[in-house]
Amino acid sequence: MEFLQKALSESLHTGFIDQLNQSNAEYLPQIIINDKSVGKKVLTTIDNELKKCEEFWFSVAFVTTNGVATIKNNLIELDKKNIKGKILVSQYLNFSQPESLRQLLIFKNVELKIATKGKFHSKGYLFKKGKVNDLIIGSSNLTSSALCENTEWNLKISATPESYIINNVIKEFTSEFEKAQPVTKEYILKYEPIYKKQFESNKTVNEEINGLSIITPNEMQKEALANLKKIRVQNINKALLISATGTGKTYLSAFDAKHVNPKKLLFVVHRLNIVKAAMKTFNAVFDGSKTMGIYSGNIKELDNDFIFTTIQTISIVANLNQFDPETFDYIVIDETHRAGAESYQKILNHFRPKFLLGMTATPERTDGLDIFKLFDHTIAYEIRLHKAMEEEMLSPFHYFGVTDITVDGSILDENADFGKLTSRERIDRIIEKAKLYGCDDGNVRGLIFCSTVAECFELSKEFNKRGFKTIALSGVNTEKDRENAINRLESENNTEKIDYIFTVDIFNEGIDIPRVNQIIMLRPTRSAIIFVQQLGRGLRKIDNKDYLTVIDFIGNYNNSYLVPIALYGDTTYNKDTLRKLMASGSSQIPGTSTINFDEISQKRIFESIDTANMQRKKDLDHDFKVLKFKIGRTPMMMDFVEHGSRDPYLYVDYSKSYLNYVLNQENSKELVVNTKQKIILESFSVDINNAKRVEESILLQKIIQNQKIGIEEFKKIIKNKYGYSISDKIVDSCILNLNLLFVTGNLNNKKVPIGEIHGIKIVKKIDDDIQIENEFKNELQNSIFLAFLNDNINYSIYTFDRLYEKEKYQGGFVLYRKYSRKDVFRILNWKQNPVAQNVGGYIISPDKTNCPIFVNYHKEDSISNSTKYEDGFINNTEFEWMSKSNRTINSPDVKAIINYKLGLRIPLFIKKHNGEGTDFYYMGELTPIDGSFHQTTMDNDKVSVVKIRFLLNHPVEDNLYNYLIHSQQ
Repeated sequence: MEFLQKALSESLHTGFIDQLNQSNAEYLPQIIINDKSVGKKVLTTIDNELKKCEEFWFSVAFVTTNGVATIKNNLIELDKKNIKGKILVSQYLNFSQPESLRQLLIFKNVELKIATKGKFHSKGYLFKKGKVNDLIIGSSNLTSSALCENTEWNLKISATPESYIINNVIKEFTSEFEKAQPVTKEYILKYEPIYKKQFESNKTVNEEINGLSIITPNEMQKEALANLKKIRVQNINKALLISATGTGKTYLSAFDAKHVNPKKLLFVVHRLNIVKAAMKTFNAVFDGSKTMGIYSGNIKELDNDFIFTTIQTISIVANLNQFDPETFDYIVIDETHRAGAESYQKILNHFRPKFLLGMTATPERTDGLDIFKLFDHTIAYEIRLHKAMEEEMLSPFHYFGVTDITVDGSILDENADFGKLTSRERIDRIIEKAKLYGCDDGNVRGLIFCSTVAECFELSKEFNKRGFKTIALSGVNTEKDRENAINRLESENNTEKIDYIFTVDIFNEGIDIPRVNQIIMLRPTRSAIIFVQQLGRGLRKIDNKDYLTVIDFIGNYNNSYLVPIALYGDTTYNKDTLRKLMASGSSQIPGTSTINFDEISQKRIFESIDTANMQRKKDLDHDFKVLKFKIGRTPMMMDFVEHGSRDPYLYVDYSKSYLNYVLNQENSKELVVNTKQKIILESFSVDINNAKRVEESILLQKIIQNQKIGIEEFKKIIKNKYGYSISDKIVDSCILNLNLLFVTGNLNNKKVPIGEIHGIKIVKKIDDDIQIENEFKNELQNSIFLAFLNDNINYSIYTFDRLYEKEKYQGGFVLYRKYSRKDVFRILNWKQNPVAQNVGGYIISPDKTNCPIFVNYHKEDSISNSTKYEDGFINNTEFEWMSKSNRTINSPDVKAIINYKLGLRIPLFIKKHNGEGTDFYYMGELTPIDGSFHQTTMDNDKVSVVKIRFLLNHPVEDNLYNYLIHSQQ
């Protein structure tokens, strides 16, 4: 208790008196805001507090269904643990939504009341956690906008339950809570008509305000239109538009057509319903200035300015021959990723328009067809799903990853038989979760994606038996069947409206169902592209739709790692990035959308990330080929970065250097390097330009550009760009590393530096300058070697800059970045990599200046008892650790740590378990707690060890802390 009081006292001093005073950051008063530029959300803090609390009290004026959805996963987990909560809301201005109250009533652990009198407008969140309570008070109501994107100011403070502030908050809350009315089903029925009346009144006012609005391009469409204009100025007559579903690409094509003002226009799609929708859009933009007709099936309205046709009709040779090749000034091909089909090829080969516009959400093909070549690699504009979400062009969504059923002790896998997929137990679970997670207004209009046709029809039948109204659709259903099902799903007539459409893949693309407010996924995720396509079915914005609910049943699937790739829009296939995104929850998702997993499904995905092979040659080749198609030449590493593709370092991991991979992929006789150049590229790619320390990369870049650089000038470049100073010791380390003297290889059964083995000399230090060696200067005459080396350097600097955070930089390391042991020793300026020695869990440098500690947090059961060290966090500021076995208080390495004040630096590196690979998270610097050194034994008293408790100089951030401490076993 004394330690806690001291920590709170110091934090109060820092927070309210002197910000330079050192204190425990966990207890510092904080301003809690939404700031999308740095991924900050009020919701993140609320989430973390709910995960740690023993009881919670909310007092908010307004609550909405989207607000409840943001915390629903936490409420479910708290309900399981029987952690109680009190929520007080208000009827003030009749803003709180009745459906949100219904959804809160589901939770038995929540006592819900509503203030029905007075102008109740408070916003406060209290979290009780034993000896310390956290209070958040400010401007945020329980709405997704307030918790995720509005400009909000909230103050978070930590205090003991006996403190003046907590006592007064509890007193005030209790007083208001006792006066408030309990929320019951009966109360909601009485309140609902009052709310609806107020809602309709507000809606009428908004419609009057917006009624005079004119259809105009949004900001992103304006950028795309400007690009199209530039393209035509350059006499380019074709371009490809890459635009996510729901982002208005049809409107964009109409706006561009209006600018061009063609006499004749042809719009080609693959479904009649899309023909009708596209013509409606063009009519709205052109406002009757052009005549428009349909050419599909039996409808042949050819005497119009603009013709909207289906591919099935226009591609018939007899129909195609009715048109002169130069009939149309402007042709739009929708869903252009289909253009490899013979029917599309007929059109492209027949017509010669003045301008051809292709439109698609997913130009990347799996069949090897180069769609980009069809448009001469000219991309008019590219807007992917997450960019569209950032620009608020799509409906927000709340994703819930839930565990599929367990049968005979095993979770369903992708090979589960039909009986298990359609068992009563599974159907009951699907219905239970569909009701639990609900939808925005309580009136579900859902799509359910199944694995097989048989499953699809059987589940629909079973849902109907349980009182739902559903329809099953597959590839055998007609266009009319599909239109009828969609119309019924969107109908306002309760006698004909259905609740769900069950389907197998046929609604992946090209279908517009704006009112869909719930999507259920009952199939393994085998493709991130298909996942996004299916998610996109519900992201169309429409009035009175607040958000889309997505319920994803996750079984024991091999490719579960594709789920975060799809959800977060990260296509780097970098495992560490995926883990961080998963641990970040909703903080890295744009706008008010949220991503939630139950405990088991989250573990499954982390396991899938661990075991996934991100360097399968098949996948590397595919992404290489796609990017080559896109840009029309052999891509370099920085091309992958600029086009948001796979992390090009995966090619380095696979082939030792990116050039090695390209040499195996391309047959160009121009790509020639000698043996020494090949070794330099490999060594630099793996050990120097891996973005873990930037100094070597920048020094190498300057040396190549200018042949030499002054040492003080080099130091100044680093200081100006990154804000930290580098010592002469670091400069010497950089020179050593560039000359490949740090990393060793085998020569005559001895460890010898790579540079010495191959006679490689890169730079030399002469007086106050660093100069290029003549041998290296000669190697740079090879333009291929130079190009790939520069590309590698540029990648390294770019990646370091992207991941660098000044406030998290600590003496060469960035908090929570991952480093290999080899990286650590290089950054700590060791003269030679000691990994070949018995480093184990720690090693003290020869000059006694540093002792990096490496911890595998969750040890395998198979390791010997004498190495099962009991290392672990006491909390996010204290770490307990064991020395190596057979150590006493008087062992030299232990004594060095005891005498740390003589100048020993102790950085801590942790990986969750060996399945993560060889890299460790940098957790910060450790300071031993004086008096905590304790000699003890392990392995049934056979082996002596020393236990030490450390303080971390920076509390571990909640997301990473929770990820590390929870076992995945």
